[in-house]
Amino acid sequence: MTYEFLKFLHVIGACVLIGTGAGIAFFMVIAARTLDAAAIAHTARTVVIADTLFTATAVIVQPITGYLLAKDVGWPLTEGWILLSLALYVLIGAFWLPVVWIQIQLRNLAAKAVETNTPLPPRYHTLYRIWFACGFPAFIAILGIVWLMIVRPTLSL
Repeated sequence: MTYEFLKFLHVIGACVLIGTGAGIAFFMVIAARTLDAAAIAHTARTVVIADTLFTATAVIVQPITGYLLAKDVGWPLTEGWILLSLALYVLIGAFWLPVVWIQIQLRNLAAKAVETNTPLPPRYHTLYRIWFACGFPAFIAILGIVWLMIVRPTLSL
C-alpha cells in the first residue's frame, strides 16, 4: 500500500471514531433527556449497531494503519508522540469497552420498560450517569491523539 493510501485510511478512521463517538453521544443524550423508554430503546438499538459497525471497525483499522505508516516513514514506535498516542488509545479503549456494555444494558432496560409498561428503573439512571461520565475522558483523549498526529511534538518518554 502506498503512504498516501495508508494516510487516507488512517485519517478516515480517525474521522469515523470522532464522528461516530460524537454522534452516538449526542443522540443518546437527546433520547435520555426525554425519559421516554420507547425513544431510548430505539435510539440505543441504533447506537449499539453503529458502535458495532463503525466504531469497532475503526478501532481495528487505526492501529494497523498507524503501524504501517510509522514503518513506511521510518518512525520507531518508541517515538514519544507515538508512545503517548498509543497510551491514550489504550485509555480510550478502557472507557469504550464498558460504554459498549452499558449501551447494551441501557437498550435492554429501556426495552423492558416499554414491554412491561413501567418507568425506567433506577439501574437505568445509574448506568446512564456512568456512560455519560465515561465519554468525557475518552473524547478528550481522542482529541489529544489527533493533536499528537498533526503536531508530532518531540517528547522524551
